[in-house]
This record gives sequence, structure tokens and C-alpha cells, in this order.
Amino acid sequence: MIPRAALVTGGAGFIGSHLVARLLGEGCQVTVLDDLSMGKRENVPSAARLVIGDVRDREAIDDALAGVDVVFHLAARVSIRASVAGFYSDAETNLMGTLNVLSACGEHHVRRFIYASSMAVYADSPQPTPLSEEYEPRPISPYGVAKLACEQYAQLVGAQLGFDTAVLRYFNTYGPRQTFTPYVGVITIFVQRLLRGEPPLIYGDGNQCRDFVHVDDVVDATVRAMTTNERATVFNVGSGQGMTVNQIAALLCARLRPDIKPEHLPEHPGELRNSVADITRANQQLGYRPRVRLEDRIDEVIAWNRGA
Repeated sequence: MIPRAALVTGGAGFIGSHLVARLLGEGCQVTVLDDLSMGKRENVPSAARLVIGDVRDREAIDDALAGVDVVFHLAARVSIRASVAGFYSDAETNLMGTLNVLSACGEHHVRRFIYASSMAVYADSPQPTPLSEEYEPRPISPYGVAKLACEQYAQLVGAQLGFDTAVLRYFNTYGPRQTFTPYVGVITIFVQRLLRGEPPLIYGDGNQCRDFVHVDDVVDATVRAMTTNERATVFNVGSGQGMTVNQIAALLCARLRPDIKPEHLPEHPGELRNSVADITRANQQLGYRPRVRLEDRIDEVIAWNRGA
């Protein structure tokens, strides 16, 4: 059953704004809480209510939660690399901000809390084989540590405060409206560099394998988690297929600048070597089936970046 009203924290951002549009299309009243540090006001559909504020600000959260049944908590500092040096600010927003939202959800009698976690909670894998939700949770970055802690808090606190919890571990999401930063979204970063006539920069040998999943598929899984009867369940959200960073760079160079070759730099600490999702649980329990092939939709990402 679609809820009467939902809150999307981080709803002016990349994934959040796509989720807001989908929820509105399902007939849901939507409130967005976003501090606009990364998200953009123009990403928020006019039919949604926008509360400009930080997840660490209890007054803003209380305002945003008025009349809400379901909370989608997507607001976060999303950068594995930046979290290594900035571990305090990462935890301040990603951990303490989440606890602030959880506390308020209990007081506002929210029915369901859906937490956007990350593949970064997993231990590194020696092989690019799909990882199930039972794979060892041993993050190698401060970002992953905070995300794993939030998963556990959400499930524990939700049970204590009387609301159901679903945890979604997003893998490498791509698509239109992804804000360019030097740290997040390798596809967007490579496209931006190639549009400027600069080579893609690959950290390490480029054979690290990732699961690239389109934002439309991520949103579909997220909406499905809103209505599942499962309690406190963790789901991988990916394509179930792996591609190396070298393959991504070669694909984009061929589309944009065949005359440019990638450059390799020393690898960064804190980044997983192999990260591919086993999506069996999401398929069986949510009916989730990713429908987008990267090769079929990469041109829309390029077009959006040209106009950004």
C-alpha cells in the first residue's frame, strides 16, 4: 500500500530527486528535507514540499516529519575518499545525523523507515563474484563504518520505537542529475573530463570491478521496499553484473573521444577492489529486477552532462 505522506531526506540530490518524482507519480504526498549543499532546488518537483535544513537540525526534522508515514533517509556525505581524511565530519552527518532522524521518527510515530546504505559496508572481495547480504561486513573506509553503524542502529532503534525498517545497500549508481565532484560517481567524473578534452584518471590498475546500476532501477527497488511485509531486512541494490573501471573508461572514450587514452595513478586507500551485488534476496522478496543496461542509457548521461 502506498503511504499517504513520505519524507525524503536528501531529496534534492541525485537519487533522492528521482525518488521524489516517482513517489509523486504514485500519488504520495512528499516532503523533501535537504540543506542544498549538494542537492539543487531545481531538482525538487513543484508538487513536493521543500524544507531547507540539515539532518543534524532537530527543528528542521520535526517540521519535515509533520504528518509523515514513511521516511526515506538518503541524506549523507557520500564520499569514500573524502571520508578517509574527513572522518569526523563524515560521522557527524552520516552517523549522528541519522540518529537524530531516527529519534524524531519515534516521536512522530512514523510507520516505516527506509535507510539508504552502501556497498561500502562490505569487506573487500578477492574476486569479482557477486556478494550476498551475508558477506562479511567489514568496511575499509570511515564512510563504510558509519553506514554499517547506521544500519544496525536503524534496525535496533526501529524495533524499540515501533516502526519497521528496511536497509538498502546501494551499489555504484549512475544516471542524469548526478552532481559532479572529484570523488563520487566514476562515470560522471570520466564523462566530465572527456567533455573537457582531458583523459580519465584511473586510480590503480583499473581492473577493480564494480556493479553499475541505473538510478531508475535503484528508485524502483527503494519504492518496492516501502511496501514489503518484511521487517528489518537488508537488501543489495545493484545490477548483479560487474564491469571493470578499465571497461568503463574504454566505453566512454570510444563514445566521446577515441583519440584520448586513460591515465593511471596510484590507487586510493579505503576503496574496495571488487564490489558486485548478489540481488537474489531483492528479487525474491521485493520482486526487484533491474531493467537498464548501461550501454543502452549511457548516452543520456553524456547528454545531461553536456548541458549541466
